[in-house]
Amino acid sequence: MKLCRFGPAGAERPGIIAADGSVRDLSAHMLDLDADAWSAASLARLSALDLDSLPRVEGEVRFGSPIRRPGHFIAIGLNYADHAAESGMPVPAEPVVFSKAPSCICGPDDAVIIPKGSTKLDWEVELAFVIGTRAWQVSEADALSHVAGYMICNDVSERAWQIEGTGQWIKGKSAPTFGPLGPWIVTSDEVPDPQALDLYLDLNGTRVQTGSTRTMIFPVATLVHFLSHKMVLEPGDVITTGTPPGVGMGKKPPVYLKAGDVMQLGISGLGTQRQTVVADA
Repeated sequence: MKLCRFGPAGAERPGIIAADGSVRDLSAHMLDLDADAWSAASLARLSALDLDSLPRVEGEVRFGSPIRRPGHFIAIGLNYADHAAESGMPVPAEPVVFSKAPSCICGPDDAVIIPKGSTKLDWEVELAFVIGTRAWQVSEADALSHVAGYMICNDVSERAWQIEGTGQWIKGKSAPTFGPLGPWIVTSDEVPDPQALDLYLDLNGTRVQTGSTRTMIFPVATLVHFLSHKMVLEPGDVITTGTPPGVGMGKKPPVYLKAGDVMQLGISGLGTQRQTVVADA
């Protein structure tokens, strides 16, 4: 299944993508795509629906984040060896873990806003996933059974705020619109191998990132296993898994986002995103 949220910002409704590509309204069957939506029982109930009987959403559709608000938005840094190299950092011996504020999430095609004081805004196409069942100290062999589905994340980053001061990376990762998610979440049964997905990001029509999840240092199962031994992963938590090389910080000279830039990004089988960069009003 491809589950989405559609409608005006702040008033999104739950939806599902039918076989013909149309968006069908799930409002009669659930209030929203929140933590309760990702349980095995909830997904089984949704999968049994006759999609042709659901109301078709007509006209132009705005997609919001496919999850209303994650309880925790966890991110993994330097998870591709070639990205670590372009960042001038060693390949990590264990996952580099930080958080993004849940308030940074937005729709996949919403504008990315340059916050006041930003000087080094950067892009990162990433595979993200949502937890479906509580995970605490799970084995690596059982880890993927706790994943409800997968989606695209653009881990927008303000590099000066992230790495030039003191403290944690979260401060450069969490401004409003720094977490475009979607356009939908593809349930795990339709992603047989999360380590066989191609990623790309184009900036103003030029390809700047190309990669594959097969080159991750720590694959999804390892990440769930590792994180669940440090914290409880709850249903609805979102984990984004790191980016391949090609970010602006790694270019010589560095290239950072400016107002009017357009990012287009995608992951095989998970859809695409498109964001225009705008200055804060």
